[in-house]
Amino acid sequence: MKNAVLDTNFILSCVKQKIDFFEEICFKGMKILIPEEVINEIKKIAISGKRLHYRRNAELALKVLEKNNFETIQFGSSNVDKGLIEYSKANKNAVIATLDSALKGKIKKPQLVIRKGKRLEII
Repeated sequence: MKNAVLDTNFILSCVKQKIDFFEEICFKGMKILIPEEVINEIKKIAISGKRLHYRRNAELALKVLEKNNFETIQFGSSNVDKGLIEYSKANKNAVIATLDSALKGKIKKPQLVIRKGKRLEII
């Protein structure tokens, strides 16, 4: 079974676009892993001084995470991108879910992305 490791921008974009990413990822036969560092980033956005819609999306994302089952992992580094890159290199069954173009270029493994606004695809 493949593991889908979710990045902060992926979760927030899915929430913003009203995509039920938990259901779709499970339907694709993957197990969801969310790094503790990603959850902490979302919590920081929810209480930050950023624009109201960013904070609301982060608050909604935290509620969605609360209601669904997933496993957490810890990178041991505060740099999430670096942790995702290292995790993808060390784990052959990892699919990284990100929308960060700089990160996509550094990850050679399959990636889970949002296509045409509502569909999740593995590329």
